[in-house]
Amino acid sequence: MKILALDTSNQAMSVAVMVDGQVLAEMTLNRKKTHSEQLLPTIDHLLQLSALTPEALDRVVVADGPGSYTGLRIAVTTAKTLADTLQLELVGISSLATLAAGALRTKDIIVPLMDARRQNVFAGMYQWLDGALINVAADRHVALEQLLAELALLKQPVTFIGGDVAKFRDAIKARLGAQAHFVDAVSALPQAGRLALLGQQAAPVPPATFVPRYLRLTEAETNWLKTHDDKGHAPYVEKV
Repeated sequence: MKILALDTSNQAMSVAVMVDGQVLAEMTLNRKKTHSEQLLPTIDHLLQLSALTPEALDRVVVADGPGSYTGLRIAVTTAKTLADTLQLELVGISSLATLAAGALRTKDIIVPLMDARRQNVFAGMYQWLDGALINVAADRHVALEQLLAELALLKQPVTFIGGDVAKFRDAIKARLGAQAHFVDAVSALPQAGRLALLGQQAAPVPPATFVPRYLRLTEAETNWLKTHDDKGHAPYVEKV
């Protein structure tokens, strides 16, 4: 199976081409440049390096959230367009699962974490079981203080992963102490090759109805609810 994997859910952008479980080309950019400018040229470059045309692909796998609203829409829209126009299978994988897959050779609870502002985070809980990455607690938008209190009650070692973890390291260490472990800065970045591995066994979804998993209301929805009753009608903000 020939797979193109895309992740633009946070600051770092990662793209990979995988054929039959082997990564042929992968690129991760961790610069503050817009993903909208970088994504398509990167896809084209990696396909050329892999000696593949877009038409030769079988499946496109995209990190579908949570993360930056704008970032998510860039990769998801690109993936949907490719899948629809080239008749490719489309698979969405949690952006947090993609991060968690970078924590290898650990029996710890793995907590991928993204900054969601105002001392809130996007986080999930994962563990490796017989070589498979298992989601043991659903991805969610949660106050950092609440997340750390719940982890403290588990009394189990926890490995935190993600580019935003460094922002909260002091708070994590203060609450969890020796219970908390951290990966190195390279492992903390999303890796589209691991996204492709997660996506090669997942069930494809229809491109027309596929939307990102934001895990919180958009700003437009929040402002609407301040002055309106959001009942008895279809959503006013379309998630695309």
